[in-house]
Amino acid sequence: MDRAGPPPSRRRIILGAAALAAVPSVLLPASPSAARAQGAVYPPVDWQPASSGNYTASNRPTSYSVDRVIVHVTQETYANTLAIFQNPQKKVSAHYLVRSADGHVTQCVSEANIAWHAGNWDYNTRSIGIEHEGWVDQPAYFTNALYAQSAQLTAAVCDRYGIPKDRAHIIGHYEVPGTDHTDPGPYWDWVRYIRMVNFS
Repeated sequence: MDRAGPPPSRRRIILGAAALAAVPSVLLPASPSAARAQGAVYPPVDWQPASSGNYTASNRPTSYSVDRVIVHVTQETYANTLAIFQNPQKKVSAHYLVRSADGHVTQCVSEANIAWHAGNWDYNTRSIGIEHEGWVDQPAYFTNALYAQSAQLTAAVCDRYGIPKDRAHIIGHYEVPGTDHTDPGPYWDWVRYIRMVNFS
């Protein structure tokens, strides 16, 4: 590789980075997606499959379009939630589960399949369900790590299916028609979360 001159000094690199950090936001790309050609990257996940009796096998997005993400809070521990998803008598599952302490993401249902998370068949068929370890009345469970990993996951899901990264398409379980659930509850910081999704 040819160089136009000597490599820049360390001091010059640091000063350049500092200058870039000071660039007014109006001069930055109009949207986060304009800054990344490939879209958001899925966070690392491990696979802990739900019982096949707790979801419907499908071939989405061919069989059903995917047009929203539904945010849930487990009202259980991480370990108990996995056990519930793996128990065929429970008749419930979600695509992903995010652990509170460290933001660890576990996938329980393939995105191609229909998880039973929303309590509404139409919403189940066209959504990705993300459970978050915690309780709606205990905000200490909503850690920085949980928000960060969940936002990265939601951003990647939205980019994969062309879902707008807004509150009309990233909703809480309580917003599903016919539900009696209140999650993610009053302590879930929607403004912070949507901002993080858009800049993941």
